[in-house]
Amino acid sequence: MAEEQVFVSHAPSDIDLVQELFSTVQNLYLDVHIALEEIEPGRSRQDLEGRLANSDLLVAVLSDEGATNGWVNQEIGYAVAKGIPILPLYTEGVEPDGYLQRHERVELDPDEMDVSVFNLLCRLRSELAPLGTLSTPNWFVRFPCNFESCGTAVTLDIGETQKKLWQMYDHNQALVATCEECDAGYFFNPATLGYVRREDPV
Repeated sequence: MAEEQVFVSHAPSDIDLVQELFSTVQNLYLDVHIALEEIEPGRSRQDLEGRLANSDLLVAVLSDEGATNGWVNQEIGYAVAKGIPILPLYTEGVEPDGYLQRHERVELDPDEMDVSVFNLLCRLRSELAPLGTLSTPNWFVRFPCNFESCGTAVTLDIGETQKKLWQMYDHNQALVATCEECDAGYFFNPATLGYVRREDPV
C-alpha cells in the first residue's frame, strides 16, 4: 500500500483527545498530519493549506468545540471545494449539518477509546481502500526489536478484516509479531493496534 496522506482537523482544546485517538494510527504506513502538531513556531494555521491540499482524506474531529471552531469549518470547506474525502468524527450531542450531512459519521466516545479507535480504523481502511478487487488494504506496523541489542526490523502484518480483529479483541486474543533474528514476540491489541507486551525468547 502506498503511503496515504491524512489531515486531522480539530479545535485547539481537543489536541489531547486527538493525540490519544491517533497514537497507534500514526504507527501505520500512513502520513498523518494533526493540525496543531504541524504548526511551526511563528507560523499560523493558514500555512497548513499545502498539507491539506495534498491529503487523500480529511478527518474532522467534531466535539462541541470542534463543530463551531472557525479553522475546522474552513478546513472542511476547503476539502469540499477541492474534492478531498471527509471522515467526520462526532462526540455525543453533536449533530452533522451542512455538507457533512452527506457523510457517514463515526461516533467518538472519549470514555471508550478502544471502541473509538477501532471504529476510526474501520473507516480509514474503507476510505483508503485500493481500487479493484481488494476491499481493504493490508496494513502493517514496522519497528526495531528492542530485546537486548538485537535491533532487527520486526513487521506486524495486519491482513485480518476489521470484523476478525474485533472478534480477537472480544476473545482477549492478541496480534503477534515475531523477530526473525532472536524470536522475541511482540503482542498488540487487535482493536487499537496498540503495543501490549513483549515475550523474550527462551
